[in-house]
Amino acid sequence: MTDSSRMKDQAPLMQAITDRRDVLIALTQDLIRIPTLNPPGAFYRDICDYLDQRLRKSGFATQLIRAHGTPGDSDKYPRWNIVARRDGTRAGDCVHFNSHIDVVEVGQGWTQDPFGGALIDGKIYGRGACDMKGGLAASIIAAEAFLATHADFAGAIEISGTADEESGGYGGVAYLAEQGFFDPARVQHVIIPEPLHKDRVCLGHRGGWWAEIETHGEIAHGSMPFLGDCAVRHMGAVLAAFETTLYPAMAARRTDMPVVPDGARSSTMNINSIHGGQPEFAAGDTSLPAHCVPDSCRIMIDRRFLAEESIDQVRGEVTALLEELKMQRDKFSYDLREINMVLPSMTDRDAPVVQVIADEIEKVLGRPAEFVASPGTYDQKHIDRIGKLKNCIAYGPGLLELAHKPDEYIGVDDMIDSAQVMAGGLAIITGVT
Repeated sequence: MTDSSRMKDQAPLMQAITDRRDVLIALTQDLIRIPTLNPPGAFYRDICDYLDQRLRKSGFATQLIRAHGTPGDSDKYPRWNIVARRDGTRAGDCVHFNSHIDVVEVGQGWTQDPFGGALIDGKIYGRGACDMKGGLAASIIAAEAFLATHADFAGAIEISGTADEESGGYGGVAYLAEQGFFDPARVQHVIIPEPLHKDRVCLGHRGGWWAEIETHGEIAHGSMPFLGDCAVRHMGAVLAAFETTLYPAMAARRTDMPVVPDGARSSTMNINSIHGGQPEFAAGDTSLPAHCVPDSCRIMIDRRFLAEESIDQVRGEVTALLEELKMQRDKFSYDLREINMVLPSMTDRDAPVVQVIADEIEKVLGRPAEFVASPGTYDQKHIDRIGKLKNCIAYGPGLLELAHKPDEYIGVDDMIDSAQVMAGGLAIITGVT
């Protein structure tokens, strides 16, 4: 079948998505209005129940799965996930759309209600609109439109809503992968609708290493600091060594991974937090501080590394810097505690799902797809490392730079376009064209 005849054959499918514009808007707004904040992991069951009712009406068989014993799981904040499956009329490949249901904290600077889902000038505003409830909604509409126009298809379609991606995904995709949900014998193609732009196929992501460094001192009266040992000054030496040694070394490294934006083609490190001395006062507390030399100072580091770097190198260069300071500074001592580690992940550019979605991007948008990698990690890491499934990409609507920002939004036209790309991909993989 030629491209022109295939496009003509798929015109009813594309029109079915366009006709669902109002349904797509309402679905996205409903999802945004469920405030699934992580931390602490609120309203996971509520959004899973909502998706359960919605997808069962479309003929999906659903499972609600609690990730017992995973980080953060508790009776107050259980880690709930949903997996929905619709089998075709004959054997074939399974296409799985995976979206995380959690959103990050709201933060300051909003001019719109973060959980209002306001529609303004073709954009839907709210925390999680872009990252990634808009992508989840687009995948559902794509599947529903496909099923309405192609009742006879091979294989299966799955849609999942999973917990805790924003805090590592251990109560979500990692848990499901451990239970076999991403076994390549069960699922063959995975599309994660993260907001990497509608004309991009995201092949993978950089690695990440998170650690806490604590410097130690000795408490004393603040008027006689020479009788103590200031842990904050020791941490200042750590930060200075980072500035003069580590940051220039990281900036000089470049990856062959197609990471966007360009600044993320180099190694990076963020100081997530710093605290030394007395605990911060609660809001409204008008007490004056005691006069003490701080005996502890802690920082949290977020080190993103390249496929060309090893995790041993990443750990080792920080440890070496700290050990050198230990030799240089009187009374310098520290503790280094690893919080989490994620290895880089990359899908081959010639993988089947990559080629299918790239072709559909060009057909729907009229321009070639761009192949990129993400600066931050996402749940592909678990599908790759635990599930042993390599045929996985991120593709979805939304602008990456809006993620976690105030006045986050998703464009309705972008969701329509992405849903058409996803639905066209379904048509190819399930053998209906």
